[in-house]
Amino acid sequence: MNETIVKPDLRPARPDFSSGPCAKRPGYSLQALEDAVLGRSHRSKPGKAKLAQAIDKTRAILGVPDDYRIAIVPASDTGAYEMAMWTMLGARGVDILGWESFGKGWITDAVKQLKLEDIRVMEADYGELPDLAAVDFTRDVAFTWNGTTSGVRVPNGDWISPSREGLTLCDATSAAFAMPLPWDKLDVTTFSWQKVLGGEGAHGMLILSPRAVERLESYTPPWPLPKIFRLTKAGKLIEGVFKGETINTPSLLAVEDYLDTLNWAESVGGLDGLLGRVADNNKALDDWVAKTDWVANLCVDPANQSTTSVCLKIIDPQVLAMADDTQAALAKRIAALLDEESLAYDIGAYRDAPAGLRIWAGATVDAADLAALTPWLDWAFETAKMEAQNA
Repeated sequence: MNETIVKPDLRPARPDFSSGPCAKRPGYSLQALEDAVLGRSHRSKPGKAKLAQAIDKTRAILGVPDDYRIAIVPASDTGAYEMAMWTMLGARGVDILGWESFGKGWITDAVKQLKLEDIRVMEADYGELPDLAAVDFTRDVAFTWNGTTSGVRVPNGDWISPSREGLTLCDATSAAFAMPLPWDKLDVTTFSWQKVLGGEGAHGMLILSPRAVERLESYTPPWPLPKIFRLTKAGKLIEGVFKGETINTPSLLAVEDYLDTLNWAESVGGLDGLLGRVADNNKALDDWVAKTDWVANLCVDPANQSTTSVCLKIIDPQVLAMADDTQAALAKRIAALLDEESLAYDIGAYRDAPAGLRIWAGATVDAADLAALTPWLDWAFETAKMEAQNA
């Protein structure tokens, strides 16, 4: 029955709105990888130079302090954050926060895998944050900066005590390069290449403050550590890991791709330019949500609304009157219709999240494409609703 509802004329030039892996930078071409060091060891002089360049450019664009260490590690953000948890937690009590799928995954690891004895779990439902004022900074604190699957982020770093005694472990994978990060408040920060800058997957970044290094050199966890988690030897930090001497073999093709994204970030004005693009993207979506009566942000408090992974819920009264499984099917149908039209790929809600849509609005997306998408969202909703009513 799609023909009974008029389709908009303007189409997004790039339909890539996936929340990970995310859209490649505007104008991306595989020709950007022609300078990749292929067929050579990552320990060769040119291989190490590429890895060191990736670390140096990351530091410069993000404004990471000179006395913080940066490492390229295996297994994306997951590997980086697991590495931090397994090597540093257990030295003191920990408060661990979760309000969406990935943060709650870290809770599962801390409780069921590491089996930490002194742990306070602080959770909230999708769309909300735990009580940040209740966090105890005499303890270690583990949290995600941005809840990728809920569209909820911490508003800033003001809630983190400047006189904290424990470490802060921050999963910033959908926040780095898109949201200001207060480095003086963060001891461990992790992210992956395939998020805000649209790089390729499988590699993670681990950023450590001097306090985190001190923990690594003064504390030995009681559990065995796999080789890819080991950051110290004989009680001292393995400095080479933070100079591009990776623990295992990285893809130098992916490294070249990451360097390309960093070069693009420099070309648009560095971090300020990236933040500006994210702000423009959010305005395009926020303006549409404000005037649209069938949709709302899943995030309850606008101050905590994610600026990258925008999660939306359907609030149309006629849809809310339908059975839960019908509502979920309708949301999936909206995403499927847009996929079939090659207008928006991969914008369904995360599998563990409430039914709805999730649209990536990070820096590699163009605001004009988001503006062009919004009338199509209306078309897809009306089409899917008509189908459900006539079923």
